[in-house]
Amino acid sequence: MLIVLALLAAAVLASILIGANPLSPARVWHALAELDDPVSPDGVIVADRVRRTVVGVVIGASLAAAGAAMQGVTRNPLGDPGILGINAGAAATVVLGITLLGISGTMAIAVWALIGAGLAAVVVYAIASIGREGATPIKLALVGAAFSAGAASLTSAMNLQHQETLDSFRRWQLGALTRASYADVLILLPLILLGLLLTVGMARSVNSFALGDDMARALGTRVGPARALVFAGVTLLCGAGVALAGPIAFVGLMVPHAVRSLTGPDYRWILPLSALAGPVVLLLADAVGRVVLPPTEVEVGVSMAVVGVPVFLATIRSRKAMSL
Repeated sequence: MLIVLALLAAAVLASILIGANPLSPARVWHALAELDDPVSPDGVIVADRVRRTVVGVVIGASLAAAGAAMQGVTRNPLGDPGILGINAGAAATVVLGITLLGISGTMAIAVWALIGAGLAAVVVYAIASIGREGATPIKLALVGAAFSAGAASLTSAMNLQHQETLDSFRRWQLGALTRASYADVLILLPLILLGLLLTVGMARSVNSFALGDDMARALGTRVGPARALVFAGVTLLCGAGVALAGPIAFVGLMVPHAVRSLTGPDYRWILPLSALAGPVVLLLADAVGRVVLPPTEVEVGVSMAVVGVPVFLATIRSRKAMSL
């Protein structure tokens, strides 16, 4: 726990210091007193980076906790909101709402993102469950990939038909921490806290799922309601995260595996520590994206994908992970 908290503090500091215009701790400290001064260059830079850092902490915690819960409840080491199609479903319904109804505003986008995330979770898990073997890790990954492709095609078709939608959606689709404001975070924070409460609070039930549904029932777990509550929490976390920053993949895949290597298979530790470690990964990816191609910035969704794809392939090849 202390190690993760120390890493989180270091990531927050790095997120504020690192950028196209690097700042020293002394300049940051001086700029904090000038945040309200519109003519202070350092004050403007620090204010923007602090806002991005706050957004990154909230989104990183949401996506990492959602990924850990998804891996536990499905017994799927490849569980990730992006890989399983949840992010793509949320993005597709947001574009549908913008195109058909002209929705705008954080709450309206959040509602449509939550609808899409929920539908994606239900559809992917239901299709993957068909057959005698049930929802195996490979089936979930394949169905999620197919669903993501279909949702992406629908999204592209709507964007091509409506240029205004394409312009507003293009950068959002990449995943970035630059657009959300403090007001946006405050609007969605209750949903995120509820999602964290549902997922972390169901840690004992998630532990029992690792033994199989029959054994979980024998231990007193009400499998259906417990799984539904966890999926509800995951939907809230993913929907809110997508509404704030767009679809960012691989956070929910990488972080739980890293935490599991430190804590073992107990989700009473994996879930809360993933929520703390998720911001570390996301903030560092965002900081790297600011300096890798100066003077432009690489969106955090792109930098996460560059790191996440090799990790995803390594996870598939790992027999230990696949036996989760």
